Amino acid sequence: MNRTSIKLDEPLILVGCGNMGYALLRGWIDTSTVDPAAVHVVEPVRVLRERAVALGVNTHETCETLPAKAGIIVFALKPQAVQNELPSYQRFSDGTVFVSIAAGVPAGKLKLLLESPRIVRAMPNTPTSIGKGSTIIFTGSAVEDGELENVLSLFKAGGAVHQVTREDLIDAATAISGSGPAYIFYLIECLGDAARELGLPAEVASKLAKETVHGAAALAFASNDHPAELRRQVTSPNGTTAAAMSVLATESALSALILRATKAAFQRSLELGGAEELGLTSSGQGTK
Repeated sequence: MNRTSIKLDEPLILVGCGNMGYALLRGWIDTSTVDPAAVHVVEPVRVLRERAVALGVNTHETCETLPAKAGIIVFALKPQAVQNELPSYQRFSDGTVFVSIAAGVPAGKLKLLLESPRIVRAMPNTPTSIGKGSTIIFTGSAVEDGELENVLSLFKAGGAVHQVTREDLIDAATAISGSGPAYIFYLIECLGDAARELGLPAEVASKLAKETVHGAAALAFASNDHPAELRRQVTSPNGTTAAAMSVLATESALSALILRATKAAFQRSLELGGAEELGLTSSGQGTK
């Protein structure tokens, strides 16, 4: 994967250093994407500030002690915190690119809160912490090409980056890649539970579940075959896998369940962002 070191004329500010914010920060520093001295982290929780300090960055308890200017500000905040926190950063609106990873909060709302059109929405996921993440990016025309390249480089430090031209696709991606790791962790949990139910020792059961999911995903990446073809290659007629698939695929049971789950996540993404307040439907279009 190509990772690019970026040189910013103004500081890079990270607002929020919880699990996702820290994962981004570690990626930037570990891959030398940015100079730690150029990074300022705003985090009110002392223990979270301390682990950021260990990476060599500047930390602040509040935004009041930040430098006067910033090149990029990344908001790693929960959707519920956006309404109260973002107006404090309006003083940076002249020349700063604002990046939000808050699930469901639309660009229109971000523009109002920050009084700036220079908005980028991004949805990374937790594997970003080990360089195996997947991030979806959406931006408007007010962000210049060079500025966008710097933003893309920040997220490439944590894995793959995909840019979309329709904002509603960000919310769709939230339901897949954003929430998706939890679905996979639950699958690993269920496989491990099933292995123990079949009599395997707990330690072996846990390792088999993790190794099976990891190996299958690695094979899917390494192969040019469609996942359906890879599934067929494992499923011998009248064999053990066929017996299991007859349960999972009966009346598309697993497929239907996953569709229901992702639609629920998608809808919740819209609700968290208050999209209805801005006259947006799930398709991203204005209501009549």
